[in-house]
Amino acid sequence: MNLETTYLGFTLPHPIIPGASPLVDDLDTVRRLEDAGAAAIVMHSLFEEQIEREMVVAHHLASLGHSHPEALRYFPDPDQYPLGPDRYLEQIQAIKRAVRIPVIASLNGTTASGWLRYARLLEEAGADALELNVYHVATDPYETGIQVETRVIDILLSVKPAVRIPVCVKLSPFYSSLAHLAGQLDELGVDGLVLFNRFYQPDLDVEALEVVPHLQLSDSQELLLRLRWLAILSGHIRASLAASGGVHDWLDALKAVMAGAHAVQMVSALLRHGPERLRDVREGLARWLEEHEYESLAQAQGSLSLQRCPDPQAFERANYLRVLQSWRI
Repeated sequence: MNLETTYLGFTLPHPIIPGASPLVDDLDTVRRLEDAGAAAIVMHSLFEEQIEREMVVAHHLASLGHSHPEALRYFPDPDQYPLGPDRYLEQIQAIKRAVRIPVIASLNGTTASGWLRYARLLEEAGADALELNVYHVATDPYETGIQVETRVIDILLSVKPAVRIPVCVKLSPFYSSLAHLAGQLDELGVDGLVLFNRFYQPDLDVEALEVVPHLQLSDSQELLLRLRWLAILSGHIRASLAASGGVHDWLDALKAVMAGAHAVQMVSALLRHGPERLRDVREGLARWLEEHEYESLAQAQGSLSLQRCPDPQAFERANYLRVLQSWRI
């Protein structure tokens, strides 16, 4: 079965890709991912806070060498991050030496400052593409929806012209007009859109009176939101589309492809079951297509998108009405 797909300009043997995760921190695990058939690898993100800390600390150490060391406690703790900026660049180089598949670096932040320099350094380190992971919780009541979207556009405008490698943007679903923002990014030449970033919700410790981080791996239910927006955007933009979040088995991957995805990123399933899960998903996908007499993955890609679905209203308001009426007491 021909599972070939094109993502960010790369011709890949199939669409299954390990998404951004700590799996890339260990070279033996990276090799296991390639051995299991990973079509490409996405690095976990280098955070804007890490870049800012490096620049600010370097400046203060140079100009305020006699200041009190307690001043450094105001900077983000470097131990919060698995790899500092320099180690991140070194890890890209190490991964490039270890595997033969494309390596996609990731920058995570909300402003254009500091990104430009590291986008170029990531390219120089050997990254084949760059994923801009825009994670921003709009808590300022005076920041308008247009300003929130402009923030994303400004980041792309800053980074895209500065590098020669493909650039994709990993979005959240929480924009007032996601289709319009996607169209704007497409017009500006983005090479791909990744749907979606997972917004991890904090929990509350009522005894300690603290807000605490809470990590919960995804399940297949999270894929539904991705399917809707993949289907809506498929055929309307030129950029590649990738699903991220909720892909756990071959059926999830097939649904994402039929909705319009050119690539399918997996993380939680790999953390639970190990890199070998990739092989199971790829083989299951190929088996279903063969059993249903498809000649290639390309025939299935986008077959249930908004443009090609037999019932386009299923992605719109009619779905809301049908779901509410489907419950039986």
